[in-house]
Amino acid sequence: MANGLDDVVAAETVLSDVDGLGGRLTIRGHSLPEVAGRWSFCQVVRLLLDGFFDDLESDAVLAEKIGRARGEVFTRLEPILPSLVSLDIYGAMRAGMAFLPDGDTLEDALRLIAAPAVLTPALLRLQRGARPVAPDMRADHAGDMLRMLNGTSATPALAKALDTYLVTVCDHGLNASTFATRVVASTQAGLTSSILAGLGALKGPLHGGAPGPVIEMLDAIAAHGDAAGWLRDKVAGGERIMGFGHRIYRVRDPRADVLKTVVRQLGNEGETGRRLAFAEKVEQAALDVLRVAKPSRSLQTNVEFYTALLLEAAGFPKEAFSNVFAAGRVAGWIAHAREQQVTGRLIRPQSRYVGPVPDLVA
Repeated sequence: MANGLDDVVAAETVLSDVDGLGGRLTIRGHSLPEVAGRWSFCQVVRLLLDGFFDDLESDAVLAEKIGRARGEVFTRLEPILPSLVSLDIYGAMRAGMAFLPDGDTLEDALRLIAAPAVLTPALLRLQRGARPVAPDMRADHAGDMLRMLNGTSATPALAKALDTYLVTVCDHGLNASTFATRVVASTQAGLTSSILAGLGALKGPLHGGAPGPVIEMLDAIAAHGDAAGWLRDKVAGGERIMGFGHRIYRVRDPRADVLKTVVRQLGNEGETGRRLAFAEKVEQAALDVLRVAKPSRSLQTNVEFYTALLLEAAGFPKEAFSNVFAAGRVAGWIAHAREQQVTGRLIRPQSRYVGPVPDLVA
């Protein structure tokens, strides 16, 4: 039996391939370095959705449609937002998305892609006593998300950094949230039902919930003053070092290098530069400690480590990091849901019963 379904092939897909031994991520025939920082998020959305909807048009038209979807989501959901503020920010976003129609059209898909980018800034503003900012339907997607968060236009560099992040995390093989999405989609449920399943899986700290604890770790090490000593104590106590190790990659996560470059491009001076320099020292100390403490395992830097720095620099609080992860990953979820609906069967694996056996009556 494959514990945790390791190495079990549960789907054939054209969407992405994760090469854990080579440290490569392919998205519909393109390597991650080929698209991250070069293609806009809207272009990558079109790449992922191509063939799964009949009415996809040019990149420019699709970007306009995503902008209109942001406006529609805001109009639909703004009245209910005050009732969600008491929830945690991720739960509030998920609850808001549950109010969207559960269809299978391109319009349904684009509303779901728009929703995390609209709901997260609006809810964060409400939680700190400010009014939500309506979307600018003509703006680029990442830049508009930042404008709705801060109330002012983001710098081109910061908008580009967030856009690159959304592209970097848009799809990643048959991870837990994508598999959950495909299971629900295989029942022929609508896209909203499928995406809500993905959101549930993404919340867990072993999947999308790790970048926030990376910030907590960096702050704790800064206060402690001895990175190697702090890390050795945690490992000796059986605790995980957040931002290191991956279920699939046996080498460095290629997304980590993309995001490290993005953080560096935001500026080597100022608070972001100081934070990056400190994080690099912690990263090296962690790799050294893990190499000695766990010599039989390859525990390398993963995507969460530099995600934390990038999203912190963008102005998102750590409790909202998973929301921003979802804003990128929802595009991949929708593509997988449509692929499963169009080409797959109902997912119904078998289980092996290992419980007590009732007495047989003669």
